[in-house]
Amino acid sequence: MPGTFPFARLLELPLADLLALGFFLVAWAGYAYYTDYSKRSQDTLSAVMSHHRLRWMRNLVEQENRVADSTMIGNLMRAVSFFASTSILILGGLLALLGSLDRSYEVILALPFVADDGKLVFEVKVAVLVIIFVYTFFKFTWSIRQFNYCCVAMAGAPATTAPKEEKEHFAHFAARLNALGARSFNEGMRGYYFALASLVWFVHPYAFIGATLAVIAILYRREFHSKTLKTLRASLQAAEQNSG
Repeated sequence: MPGTFPFARLLELPLADLLALGFFLVAWAGYAYYTDYSKRSQDTLSAVMSHHRLRWMRNLVEQENRVADSTMIGNLMRAVSFFASTSILILGGLLALLGSLDRSYEVILALPFVADDGKLVFEVKVAVLVIIFVYTFFKFTWSIRQFNYCCVAMAGAPATTAPKEEKEHFAHFAARLNALGARSFNEGMRGYYFALASLVWFVHPYAFIGATLAVIAILYRREFHSKTLKTLRASLQAAEQNSG
């Protein structure tokens, strides 16, 4: 039925498209697990940034004026809000495609390199994009809420004269809350990357697989072997040596 998500008819897809979609989903889930939950998760850029967030909160409780810290959280929230708003706009466009399937199908086919696999395959491809951007929207909005909670927690931070144990407990708590907001933001951004890979599905299912591998390679390099990671890790090690 035009205009609806044809999930019940997925088995009618060509074998190459089914394999490509299955590979895409498994690759995304596998990379997310490897990066966020495996033993290697402690070697990531996000893990190093968690230590820097702890340093940030430790410095915060030693300062009387915390306006700059609140401003930084506000900047983070605005950046996440931008991507959440963009997800809504993209969803509107994708739903419009599904709402006028016949016309949008003809328009897309007029583009170079787009494969003519039939309306069912086209509708499933658009539906997959819809699901991805619904996912990113929820991740971004949850990230905003967590940063908002962190901002409230920072407003109730212990005074500089508070006991050391109380300040250390707060620093760990606030840094953890901040890191959770950042994780949700990273997961939403990861959805954007994989959405770009799924666009290649309109060209060919095997190109879709190749694009998925390319996205994973890019994300892996940035998370585990980027110059930014090396710089942040070196800065953290230098700070620990100086404090020691």
